[in-house]
Amino acid sequence: MTQIQSASQRQVPLLGAHADTNGTTFRAWTTQADAVDVVLFDRDQNELERRSLRRVADGLFEGTFEDVKEGALYKFALGGDAWPDPYARWMPYGVHGPAEVWAPSYEFKHDHPKVRREELVIYELHVGTFTAEGTYAAATEKLSYLAHLGVNCLELLPLSAFPGRWGWGYDGVAHFAPFKEYGSPEDLMRLIDEAHGLGLVVLLDMVYNHFGPSGNYLPVYSDRYFTARHKTPWGDALDYTNPYLRALVTDSAQHWLKTYRFDGFRLDATQSIQDDSQYHILQELADKVHALGGSHFLFCEDYRNLPDLVTQFHMDGIWADDFHHQVRVCLTGEQDGHFRCYAPKVDELARGIAEGWLYYGQCEWPLEPGFIRGKPADELEASNLIYFVQNHDQIGNRAFGDRLQETAGEDGFLAASMLLLFLPTVPLLFQGQEWMASTRFAFFSDHEGELGHAVSTGRLEEFGHFEAFQKPELRAQIPDPQDETTFHSSKLDWDEANDGVHAKTLGLYRELLRLRREDPVLTHRSRRDLAAGTEGDVLWVRRWNDDQQRVLLVNFGHEEVEIPARFRDLSPVAATHEGSGLAARSATILVGAR
Repeated sequence: MTQIQSASQRQVPLLGAHADTNGTTFRAWTTQADAVDVVLFDRDQNELERRSLRRVADGLFEGTFEDVKEGALYKFALGGDAWPDPYARWMPYGVHGPAEVWAPSYEFKHDHPKVRREELVIYELHVGTFTAEGTYAAATEKLSYLAHLGVNCLELLPLSAFPGRWGWGYDGVAHFAPFKEYGSPEDLMRLIDEAHGLGLVVLLDMVYNHFGPSGNYLPVYSDRYFTARHKTPWGDALDYTNPYLRALVTDSAQHWLKTYRFDGFRLDATQSIQDDSQYHILQELADKVHALGGSHFLFCEDYRNLPDLVTQFHMDGIWADDFHHQVRVCLTGEQDGHFRCYAPKVDELARGIAEGWLYYGQCEWPLEPGFIRGKPADELEASNLIYFVQNHDQIGNRAFGDRLQETAGEDGFLAASMLLLFLPTVPLLFQGQEWMASTRFAFFSDHEGELGHAVSTGRLEEFGHFEAFQKPELRAQIPDPQDETTFHSSKLDWDEANDGVHAKTLGLYRELLRLRREDPVLTHRSRRDLAAGTEGDVLWVRRWNDDQQRVLLVNFGHEEVEIPARFRDLSPVAATHEGSGLAARSATILVGAR
C-alpha cells in the first residue's frame, strides 16, 4: 500500500491559469519536458507570442504576467508544440483549442437549500436534450416546473468539457471547464443559483474513473497520470497514488462545489476507481464534500453491491441496480445481457425490496465472468439506496434507447412508478419520466474521423451477443450514434406533457410525490418498518409508523385479481385506484390502522 497525504498536506499547487489584480499566474506540471512556455493567442486562434515559465520544483513550472488579463487565450508549449491545458477553467474553442483565462463574475443570490438525505427525490437530466435549445439558460426556465412537480434534487449528466457538439458527457477530458455548447460558465452558475432559490439542490455527475479518447492531453504532460497496474474498460487505469492526479480529482471537485456551488456529486462507475493508497480517493472525496456541511452529498454508481462504500468510504448512497433489473424482468421477461441472472419472479422482487438488493454472493455477474457480487445491505439505511425504474443508462444503453413503457406497456410503467415512489428508498427519475415521455434517449456522440467510425461500428458489435440482434439486418436498424438525427430525436417533446395519458401520468406523479412529502407513514423512511411479500402474481409492500400502516399492492399478472383478503379492511387511496379488484399490471395504495 502506498501512503498518500491529503491535498492540504501535500501542497500540490493549483495548476492552470489564475487571474487576480496582479495579472495572471500560469502553472504547469510535466515530466516530459525541461522547459515550458505559455503561448498566447488572438481570438482567431493565431499565435501571438510565447513567454517562458520558470522551474519552481521538480517538473513544476510557473510564471506571473501583469499584462495578461482575464479573457486572454493560451496553451502550454513543452519545448516545442503548444498543447491545450487539461486544467483550464474555460475552453470556449473546445477541448483542442486554446483555453481562456477565466475568473468567476456571477454574484449568487441564494444559499444552499437545507434538504436531508432521506427527503431527496432526484431528477436526472441531460442538458443538451432536456429542452429544444439544449442550454443552461433553457433548463433554467424549467426549474419552477420541476419544483412544482415535487422533486428537490437535480442531477446533471457530466459537464466536464468533452469533444464535439453533443454527447452524453462521459468522455470528458477537462475536469475544470464546463462543456461550451450548453452556454457560458455564468449561465451554469445562474441555473444552480435559481435552482437553490426554489429549494432544489443540484448534483453533478463526475467521471473520475477514466478520460475520453479524444482531447485527453494529460499523457503529453506526463505518463504518470496512468498506470498499467490496473486495467479498466477504457484501458490503463488512472494512478491515484500520483499526487498530481490525486490533486486533479480533489481540486476539480472543490472547484465545482465552491465556484459553481454544486451540492455534491454522483460518481460514475466507481468499481473502476482502483486506488492502492491507504487513504482511498473515494474516502478523501467524501471527507472533502462533507466538510462543507449542510446538504452536500456524494453518491456512487457501482454494480458490486458493496455496503463498504457507505460504511467505510463514507459515501451517502449507492445506485442499487438490482431493483431496476428485477422490476424490468418481472414486467417484460427480458433475459438478455445483464438481465440473465434475474428471474421473472415477483417473490424475488419482494426479497430484493426487503433486503435492499438481491445479490450478495449468490451468483456470478454475467458481464464479468468469475466475479461474484456483493455483501448484505443490512447496515444501510433506506436513504443509502438509490432506486429507479429508468435512468440514462437503462434507456440509452438499450439498442434503440426505448423507454420502459414500450416493452412493459403503459399500465406496467405506471405500476412500476407507483412502486418506486412508495418505497422509503431515494427515488431517481429520468427526464420526462413523470409524464411517460414518448421520446427515446439514444446513445449519441460527435467524434471526428476514424474515432467516429469506430464508435458507430462498435455500437453495432456491442449488441452482437444479444439474442434479439443475432441477424445482421436487425443490428443494422440500431441508430447510428454519430448520426445527427440520433441526437436531435432524443430531445424531450414538452408539448406532449399536457395531453392524454401523458397528462394523467404527470398528475399521478405529482400526487405520489405529494404523498411522499405529507403522508405520516410515507414520510417515515425506515427499512426496519417495512415488509414485502407476494400472493400469487401480486406484490405487496407494507410500511408502518406508530399506529398507522400503508400497503402497496402491485399486480404483475395478466389477469384482474381480487385484493388479497388480509388487506380488504384497508381503504384505497382514491387517486391511485379504480374499481373493486386489482387489474392486470396495476397498483393501489391502501390506508389503515396498524
